[in-house]
Amino acid sequence: MMRAAIAGLGRWGRAIVAAAQDCHQLRFVAAVETDLDGARSFCAKHDIRLTDRLQDILSDSTIDAVFIVTPHSLHREQVLACAAAGKHVFCEKPLALTVNDASAMFAACRAAKVKLAVGHNRRFWPSMIALRDTIRSGELGTLLHVEGHNSNENSKAVLAGWRLSAAESPGGGLTGSGLHILDSLVAMLGPVSTIQALLTTQREEPPQLDTATAVMQFANGMSGTMSTIRMTPYYWRVHVFGTNGSAEVLGENSMILRKSGQAMIQREFPTTDTLRAEIEAFIAQCTERAPYPVSEEEVTSTLAAFEGILAAMRSGLAVKIQ
Repeated sequence: MMRAAIAGLGRWGRAIVAAAQDCHQLRFVAAVETDLDGARSFCAKHDIRLTDRLQDILSDSTIDAVFIVTPHSLHREQVLACAAAGKHVFCEKPLALTVNDASAMFAACRAAKVKLAVGHNRRFWPSMIALRDTIRSGELGTLLHVEGHNSNENSKAVLAGWRLSAAESPGGGLTGSGLHILDSLVAMLGPVSTIQALLTTQREEPPQLDTATAVMQFANGMSGTMSTIRMTPYYWRVHVFGTNGSAEVLGENSMILRKSGQAMIQREFPTTDTLRAEIEAFIAQCTERAPYPVSEEEVTSTLAAFEGILAAMRSGLAVKIQ
């Protein structure tokens, strides 16, 4: 059994710990959290040793892996420290806010012979797995265009903290919600070559009110659009169009297939624990049983597009991705 520690016990860090309960291959034994008072009862409930110093767990030779669920700007320093200590690393998305930082983290983990996985839980949705399989099958014909949208109203409850910082979460809702869509598009369709983007802000004070939109061309010649809104009820949609048909995902469990001359087919999938699936995929990666399904190339291609969107928002001009 792998013994793991978690750095960051906010809402998402606690969700990851909860998802690992009854997992026979991994157990959380330690946590790093600056808010010691706020984390004590949770750690006591889960029999987790609590500290406010990352070094305390890095110096513990019995800990095999560290899950990082901290502000984005801390990721590079923490991942490099974990690699130097010989710990496998699971880091929540975004791994970094720049390609250079992400590449440095992957390089450090390779050099240390430890694994690095990035948390993109939407990759494990049954609907998105089915959409990727449909694209790979070729049944949609020549792919032409994709539309993606991810919105949620979680921001209504975020009135303070690092998630409101333009330095930590640039591009309005792009970093928190939009990156899920961007990662999904890159994973299915490959790198982005050119981007235009717009950030429209109607209220800067919390809860913030803004929309982020991007128009892109992929290296394979496809066109695409994506958008995210921070203050509207939850909505997820990815729609891929081809010469023979289109496939549209609506949320975690539903995909609609439309093909020329045929009746529409709607497929429904059972709900799965995507956080548990991520943890199990990370364990398989660390034990050399299977590669993690989010590759380094996909992570860096997504971040290259992410940087391009931010540059296009600032300049108002189309940006070519190097």
